[in-house]
Amino acid sequence: MADSSSQAPPTEQVENLHLDEVTGEKVSKTELKRRQKARQKAEKKAKKAAAAPPKPVVAKKAAAADEQELNPNQYFEMRSRETKAMLDDPSGPNPYPHKFLVDYDDSKFEAEFGHLKSGDVDKTKEIRIAGRIFTKRSAGTKLIFYDIKTGADTVSTGTKMQIMCQAQYVKEGAVPFDQQHEHLGRGDIIGIVGYPGRTAPKAKLEKGEEGELSLFATEVVQLAPSLHLLPNERSGFTDSEKRFRMRYLDLMFNDRSRKVMWQRSRIIKYIRDFFHERRFVEVETPMMTAIAGGATALPFITHHNDYDIDMFMRIAPELYLKMLIVGGFSKVFEIGKNFRNEGVDLTHNPEFTTIETYAAYYDMYDVMDYTEELVSGLVKELTGGHKTTYTLQTGEKLEVNWERPWKRVKIMPELEKLTGKKFPPYDQLHTDETNAFLQALLKEKNIECTPPLTNARMLDKLIGEYLEETCINPTFLMEHPQMMSPLAKYHRTEKGICERFEGFVCKKEICNAYTELNNPFDQRMRFEEQARQKAQGDDEAQMIDENFLRSLEYGLPPTGGWGLGIDRLTMFLTDNHSIREVLGFPFMKDEKNGPPEKFAAELTNVEPLPEEGIAHK
Repeated sequence: MADSSSQAPPTEQVENLHLDEVTGEKVSKTELKRRQKARQKAEKKAKKAAAAPPKPVVAKKAAAADEQELNPNQYFEMRSRETKAMLDDPSGPNPYPHKFLVDYDDSKFEAEFGHLKSGDVDKTKEIRIAGRIFTKRSAGTKLIFYDIKTGADTVSTGTKMQIMCQAQYVKEGAVPFDQQHEHLGRGDIIGIVGYPGRTAPKAKLEKGEEGELSLFATEVVQLAPSLHLLPNERSGFTDSEKRFRMRYLDLMFNDRSRKVMWQRSRIIKYIRDFFHERRFVEVETPMMTAIAGGATALPFITHHNDYDIDMFMRIAPELYLKMLIVGGFSKVFEIGKNFRNEGVDLTHNPEFTTIETYAAYYDMYDVMDYTEELVSGLVKELTGGHKTTYTLQTGEKLEVNWERPWKRVKIMPELEKLTGKKFPPYDQLHTDETNAFLQALLKEKNIECTPPLTNARMLDKLIGEYLEETCINPTFLMEHPQMMSPLAKYHRTEKGICERFEGFVCKKEICNAYTELNNPFDQRMRFEEQARQKAQGDDEAQMIDENFLRSLEYGLPPTGGWGLGIDRLTMFLTDNHSIREVLGFPFMKDEKNGPPEKFAAELTNVEPLPEEGIAHK
C-alpha cells in the first residue's frame, strides 16, 4: 500500500492548475506553455502565408492543366470567362492591348546569334519579337519555356523560337514574374522583350551537345488570348474538310499549307514585276457587267437594285482590256478574280485568279516567246532550276522540264494523225455536215460528250482525249478551228483556222492566247455564230456585245492577248493536285450538323449596345 503522506491534498492540486483561456480548461503550467507556443507558431505561419504573394497555382491550372482535364467546350467556356473577367478589371492587365513594338527581324535570329555557346546570354542586344505559343513547359514556379512561331512575311514563312522565362531576368519595377505568366496558355499571341542566349541543360552538356538557342525573356506580354483549345500538336490538324473550313488553323499548324500560300505570293509578285519591267501598265476593269463576255463560260447573275437590272459577275476582263488598247494604251495587264458558274473539281473553282495581258503590235508568236520566258524564269526563281515533280491524285509522279523552248503542236493535223480520220475542210468545220461527221467519230471512238453536241464542244472533247493527254512537259497546242475561238484572229494562211494557242502542262491548260481579232465585220459574224450556238442550247456561248463591236469600229491595232490561270500554275509549282490547296479560302458548302456553337460573347452575357448594335465589354 502506497504511503499516503507523499500525496498532495486535493485543494493544493487544484490551486496548481492554470486556466487555458482559449478552451476554458484548467491545465498544468507546463501544458499551458506548450499550447501557447504552438498557437504562437501557427499564428506566425498564418501571417506569413497571408503576406506572401499568391502562388500561380490557379493560373497554371487554367493555362496548362485544363488542357488535359477539360473537353474543348469546357475549356472554351473557362477561358472566355477568365478573359472577360480580365477585361472587366481596370486594375489588371488588358488581354488585348492596342500596341506592342516589334523591332527585330526574327528570320535573322539563327544567323546572327547562332555562334553563342551554352550558357551565354548577350545582354548587349535587347530585342522585341511577337508570336503564337505552341507549347508551354514549366520547371518549377520560376522557370517557364515557351515554343512560339512568328508570323510570315515576304522573306520568311515564320520562325520557330524557344523563349526561356526565368524570374531572375525580370527587371526591377516590371510586372512580377508570376503575373506575367499566370494567364498565358497554348495558342495565345505574346510579345517578348529579352536577350539572345543559349541554354545549358546538364543532360546535353554531358553528351557534349550545345544547348538550344533561345530568347531569354525580361518581359512577356499577352497580346491576344486563344479562347479555344488548340489541336494536339502530335495528332496535328489533318482532316481535309476541317482544314479548308478553318483555314486559319490549317495555316497555323501545317507548315506546308503556309509555305504554299507564301509561294503563291511570290509567284504573283514575280509575274507582276515581269510585266512592269516590260512597260505594261497595270489596270482594273469592272467585276460586274451588263453582258457576260470575253470567254465561253456560264456566268453568275446578280441584281443591281438601284437600276433594277440583272448583272453578271465577270467571266473574263478581255473585252475591256482591248477597249483600253483602242483608247491608246499600248501594253496593259490585269491580275484579278473571274467567276464562272460551272462545275467544281480538282482543277476548277467557281472563283479563280488570272492575269490577262494585251500588247499592241504583238501577235501570237510574240506572246509565245514571252510566255516561255516568264514561266521558265519563274520556275528558276522558285526552285533554282527548271525541273519540278508533280504528283497526280493517283500517286503517280510526273517529272516536268520547264526549260524553253516548249514543244509546239498544230491541232488539226495532229488530230487527223491520231484519229486516223480526214476531217472536212477547215473552213467547213462549223457546218451541219461536220456536226454529223463529229458525232459519228465520237461514237466510233466510244467517246462521250455531254450535250448540246455543238461542233465546238465535240472538237474540244476530241482535243482533250487525243492531244491534252500527251502534254506532260509544257506544250503549246496551237492553231485552233476558227469556230472554237470567237475572239481570235483568223490565220494568215490557213482558212478556217485562227491564230490561237493554249499552254498545257501535266495534261492541264495553264494559259490561252490569240492574235486578237480586230476586224469588226468578222467579229460580228463570230458573235452571231455564238448566238446560234446559244440557241442550240449551249449556255456557255458568248453574247453579242455591241459596245465592244463599236469600239472595234474606231480601230484596234494588231494586238497579242494572253491569259494565264495563277491558281493552276501555283498547283503545279507547289505539287498540289487539288486547287483548294492553293486558294486561301476555297468555297465550301454550309455545314448542317446540329445547333450552331455559342460564341464567347454569348457565354459571358455580352449584350449589344441598344442603339449602335455594337458588342461591348
